[in-house]
Amino acid sequence: MKATGIVRRIDDLGRVVIPKEIRRTMRIREGDPLEIFTEKDGELIFKKYSPIGELSTFAAEICDSMRRATDGIAAVCDRDSVIAISGGARRELMEKPVSAQLSQIMDGRSVYRHNSGGSSLPVSTADEHYCLSVAAPILAEGDVMGCVLFVTPRGSAPSTEAEQKLATAIALFLGRQMES
Repeated sequence: MKATGIVRRIDDLGRVVIPKEIRRTMRIREGDPLEIFTEKDGELIFKKYSPIGELSTFAAEICDSMRRATDGIAAVCDRDSVIAISGGARRELMEKPVSAQLSQIMDGRSVYRHNSGGSSLPVSTADEHYCLSVAAPILAEGDVMGCVLFVTPRGSAPSTEAEQKLATAIALFLGRQMES
């Protein structure tokens, strides 16, 4: 664990303010859920909670099924990073932070499909070799939980309408799973 050198006091209601620099670095937004862990030596650990992360094994199986159905690279991400991928690019994208463009697609709550005339959007801030082909946001109870993706190497042919429909169907299914 890395020390930051920042000290905060607990107020009379038991609240602690997480400094803006840390929130920005860790991509913690207002309303984000945090998990709290305790250690025997008195340490408190705050970790961003990812509801879709609870389904990571299930998401990996879905990605594998999507890959077999389309022979493409399929992935699922939460709001911050890629949590499951199948068909390639695992080393380059798995657990890497999502790009600002992908975050905007999720915030927009509409399905994205790359067309041959437009510029390609990166999947992650950590890699420029792979781009979004299809991105379908996962919505549960009105909140964006993540995104179902088809990924292609930069410069590849655009996705098909069938891939877009499959990603949309999987995103709807995962959203329903999150609600139940």
